Amino acid sequence: MTKLYTICFLLLIMAFGFLTDAAASESSFVDEIKNTNERFDTRAVPLARQVTEESVLAMEEYQGGSFRVLARKKSIERYRCSRCHTGKPVTAAQGLELTHGNIALAHGTEGPGLTCIDCHHAQERDYLEDKKGRKIDFDHSYQLCGQCHFRQKRDWLGGAHGKRVSNWAGERVVYNCTSCHNPHSPRFAKRFPATYSVPLD
Repeated sequence: MTKLYTICFLLLIMAFGFLTDAAASESSFVDEIKNTNERFDTRAVPLARQVTEESVLAMEEYQGGSFRVLARKKSIERYRCSRCHTGKPVTAAQGLELTHGNIALAHGTEGPGLTCIDCHHAQERDYLEDKKGRKIDFDHSYQLCGQCHFRQKRDWLGGAHGKRVSNWAGERVVYNCTSCHNPHSPRFAKRFPATYSVPLD
């Protein structure tokens, strides 16, 4: 029994020594912070990081003046479209399925829905086309989206819809509509919330 008491006593001494060492190291860290004479210089923190992605000058302005939009063409896998859309007849069997079979068109499904030519220029495939027949560059696809989604475009111009690419200072560079929305199926898929909030009632 005495051996058991001796072992317990030794364990208590070791635990006490460990706790005092931890407290001493914590207090020494706090003392080190208190004793430092250097103040945190907020001006040393850059307010704006350099945007490394390619961007283009927007064809529109907002209340703050001109701004830039992320370029779109470099992220399109099969751009330039005119490499294949040459006006020659397609001789490959199931050519459409082979080249564009991964596109699920679920845009404007209220009523008849949209087709490819509702947005893509029928003759010049390297461009989009609005309802007035104007050619629109893929990098400025927000002009096409805004003809139907005009409220979202107004909010996007003002900064309430979408977001800036880097920080809130420096030159304004924003995401293009298609940076976040798949143009062929733009609605975000429904999902269960990441966190659950208890009902307030």
